[in-house]
Formats: sequence, structure tokens, C-alpha cells
Amino acid sequence: MTNTDTADVVGTAKQCLELAQAGSEMVRITVNVDAAARAVPEIKKRLLDAGCTAPLIGDFHYNGHVLLRQHPDCATALDKYRINPGNVGFGKKRDDQFATIVEIAADHGKPVRIGVNGGSLDQALVLREMERNTRENLDRSSDDILDDCMVLSALDSTEKALAYGLREDQIIISCKVSQPRRLIRVYRDLARQTRQPLHLGLTEAGMGMKGLVWSAAGMGVLLAEGIGDTLRVSLTPRPGGDRREEVYAACELLQSLGIRSFAPAITACPGCGRTTSTTFQELAERTQDYIRESMPEWKDLYPGVEELQLAVMGCVVNGPGESKAAHIGISLPGTGEEPHCPVYIDGKPFTKLRGSYDELADQFRVIVDDYVKTRWGTGADA
Repeated sequence: MTNTDTADVVGTAKQCLELAQAGSEMVRITVNVDAAARAVPEIKKRLLDAGCTAPLIGDFHYNGHVLLRQHPDCATALDKYRINPGNVGFGKKRDDQFATIVEIAADHGKPVRIGVNGGSLDQALVLREMERNTRENLDRSSDDILDDCMVLSALDSTEKALAYGLREDQIIISCKVSQPRRLIRVYRDLARQTRQPLHLGLTEAGMGMKGLVWSAAGMGVLLAEGIGDTLRVSLTPRPGGDRREEVYAACELLQSLGIRSFAPAITACPGCGRTTSTTFQELAERTQDYIRESMPEWKDLYPGVEELQLAVMGCVVNGPGESKAAHIGISLPGTGEEPHCPVYIDGKPFTKLRGSYDELADQFRVIVDDYVKTRWGTGADA
């Protein structure tokens, strides 16, 4: 999801394109005010003009029924709507306003994600279930009640969306919380009760390593059980940080489980007392950056290149073995080892590199480029 001001057409279109090129197969933007709604058609046009066909999703809260009704060009340009049943409205207005959004979606042939969040549940539903818990002595914890309410809200909203004109194949469900254990419980429950596609994600995973670990802990379990059809890793970026990091994280999660491959994988040595030089770390990072920069072009030129496996290792202990197991591997010398770097291709010795860090990086990049062109280029054997 973008974090630009959607009214900023240039900035939002640019970030959408960056996310799509990083591997995001759909991009969501906030549509919260008139200026944002007016900007959507031009954003969509700019993406299409740039050759980007990733579906553009509008994220609506509180006033989606008004914006979609008053800005039909926005309703047409978007490929999908996301609505949160907990903040569409209250009482009778809630049902009417939910119905308005769904009917507009049905009229335009657009799918809808019914996105329930733990932090913005329908409070009338929560109060009703709390009172039932007390009245019937069910002895459920508050977390259990909230989780059950999320599932109830999603299923009830799905039934209403069907009644208001959407087809079953136009409805996606999500029920997001911020704790991995609760996420697993909620989605297991959802998977038992519905056959609708499920979108996975923590509401707020957090920053940096915490966000990555918590997302993997929750979604990894569910994905390994076959639960989930789309996902987002909702990372809090550093000020001025790269929004693509959450896309890279989602791709790595799927790739780690063998579900999808998005980009060449790099096995890199973690380092120890044998590897006092930082050369292997720098080479691994530079190689990773080069692959990410190259993938938008490589995806078109070299179908299948995402299966490439590289190894950048730091000493003789695991270096040769891991290098031989990869398509291309390099084993840099550890402390006190002979100062040369054997390179293996498809398990066999290929050459030995010597030189400064920059020279090693340039030589290794040439080897990678040549291998990619030979193996996955037009007419090459895959």
C-alpha cells in the first residue's frame, strides 16, 4: 500500500509503479477526500501509460459511499474496492452506506475486499457479544470475544454483499489483528467457515526486525497450512524509508515456503570469527541490490530467472559446499586463508577471482549476467 498523499498524482503514481516493479501484484491507495478521488483516474492512466497493469485498489473508510457516488470516474478507474464494515457507519446508516458501496461495485463489475480490523470493529456487535458472554457464563476472554466478532462481522458482511448484488467470486475477506497468535486463530476459524478468498496480514506489524519476525510468525504458519490467497507485510517504515521493503518481505516469505518465486535467492554466510573481513558481506549486499535493480527488466527478458540461486560465502568451512549447491557460488577467503575466491557454476569449479572488492564485485556481476543470458535468454535451454 502506498503512503503518499493520493491527491499528489505524480508522487502516488511513481510509488505505485515502484511497488509493482518490486513485485507487488496489486497496489492499494487511500481514497479519503474529494481531491484523492479526483486524482485516481489520472493515477491509473499514468500507470497504464508506463505499462503497469497491476490492479489499483481504493481503500475506503467512513465516507466511501459518498466519494464513490460523487466521483464516478474514480469508481470506474479503480480495479477493486476495500471497505471496513466497522467504520462504514452506525445503525441503519451503516447498512445503507455499506449497501451503497457494494451496489456501486456491482454496477461497475468491481471486486470488493471486506477488510475487518481488530482496532475498528463494530462496537454494537462487540457489546452484544460481551453481554452474551456474561449472560450465558461462556467464560471467554476479551481477546476471544473480539476475535469471534471479527469473524462474525466478515461473514455477516459477506452475506449482505451477496444480497446487495456482488457475486461470490467478487468478494475477498480479511480479518487483521496485530498479534501473530490471534491472527492464526482468526484465520483458521475463517477458513473453516467460508470458501471466500482470504487476504492475510497483521494490522500493524511494526518496524524493522520486529515487523518482519511477527509477520513471518503469523502468516508463515497459515500459509504452510494452505490458508491465504493474498497477503501484505504491513511494516512501519523509517522516516524517508523505502516503501518497497514490505513488498520484498512478502515475496521472500512466499519464496521461503516454496509457494512462489519472485527473484533470485542469495545464500549468504552469517559470518563468524573466521570471517573478520567484511568483503563477503559487502559483496552479498551489492549482489542483492543489483538483482533488485535488474529484476524489472530481467522478468521480461529472461522468463524463469527468478529460479536462479546464488551463494556468497565467507570462508572455507561451508563456502565450497554452499557454492556448489547454487547455480552460481563464490567462496571468499576467511581470515588467514589463501587470498583467492573460487567460483562454482552448476556445482563445478569455474574460475578463481582475485583483486580488490570493487574488482571482485564487477567480475562476479559479469559472471551472473552471462549465466542469466545463457540460461534464460531467448532460445536458451531452461
